[in-house]
Amino acid sequence: MDKRELVYSLLKKVPENRVTTYAELAKAAGTHPRAVGIFMKTNKDPVNIQCFRVVCSNGEIGGYGGGVPKKIRLLNKNGIVVKEGKVDLGAYLHRI
Repeated sequence: MDKRELVYSLLKKVPENRVTTYAELAKAAGTHPRAVGIFMKTNKDPVNIQCFRVVCSNGEIGGYGGGVPKKIRLLNKNGIVVKEGKVDLGAYLHRI
């Protein structure tokens, strides 16, 4: 399994109503957080690989191909509260 597939596989294990971070995925997959960002950016199956649930390690939203407002809407729809552009990692982080 290559790093991209491994990262996607790990992301699929994050429970509903939770997020993970680029750094968490990178550490678990043995790669760099920027590589994880590239994998999320080039995700061709966002329905099954919910890249909107990956945020920065400080809780900031980070980027999203559909735009940050859409990422916030998807997070909210998934039960994750975003306040002032951040997710409370104490409440929503899933460690891998």
